Amino acid sequence: MIGAVLPGAVLSRRTPDRTAAMPDSARYMLHRPEILGALQRGEAALDRVMAGSGRIYPAGRLLVEAGSPNDTVFRLRKGWVGRLRTLEDGRSQFILIFLPGDLFAVKSLFATHSPDTVQALSEILVEQVDHRTLREAYERDPHLATRCMWQVIEEERRLHNWVVGLGRGSADERLAMLLVDFRGRLILSGTLAPEAMAFDLPMTQEQIGDHLGISNVHVNRVLRSFRESGVVAMRGRRVTIGDLDGLVRIAGPLLDISERGRPEFVGMREAGGGERMGNDDAGA
Repeated sequence: MIGAVLPGAVLSRRTPDRTAAMPDSARYMLHRPEILGALQRGEAALDRVMAGSGRIYPAGRLLVEAGSPNDTVFRLRKGWVGRLRTLEDGRSQFILIFLPGDLFAVKSLFATHSPDTVQALSEILVEQVDHRTLREAYERDPHLATRCMWQVIEEERRLHNWVVGLGRGSADERLAMLLVDFRGRLILSGTLAPEAMAFDLPMTQEQIGDHLGISNVHVNRVLRSFRESGVVAMRGRRVTIGDLDGLVRIAGPLLDISERGRPEFVGMREAGGGERMGNDDAGA
């Protein structure tokens, strides 16, 4: 069990809760209204199953190693985690970025091995549970099962967006979508205030390029263009959005219908006005 053998600071049940608020109904993007209660009860069931399991790990810690058995399901309370795949020649692709509130390695309920590495991008606070314990609870409690299944559905939604972005989006659109997505998800998790226009992004430009499918040089070029236009400035790992409407217009073609309608992603002005989004002049 990866989570059981890796050293990390273990949190006592009496440790004060300094984590972000867990997801509310807004986080369940496009959910059917009739399953909202089940999702919320499933979240509460996860609280019980994972109670007292919180651990702190440093940036860079591998939580799941590609090709190795994995018996643990995790829930991220604080920090950033990435799922990536590295090819034999050393090229890497970040497939998904997990933010507070996300379950990850849920597939260990069904699969013995993971083809991908899961790595902490920042210091993280993570809860964990053995797949056998979670499966027993999963089979007893349909609400918990619904919540676990929802994470898989949410990952699929994000992956579909990213496939479209990689296949059809320009570099400008991809980076803009990435920043809009991160800000919106941080707000929905309670990590970031709704009006906040700055956040820490614990990824190097090389790692950003490995997610966007472009070179480090190209990432730098797009960031410079954003900075010169006043849309976004990135100093070190601090992202400051100077023009949210402008950033959303660039990202607009790649945002899905759920993101276009939520102010956490697009701001109050653009929410519900997705038809106005898009930027024909976005660089290739």
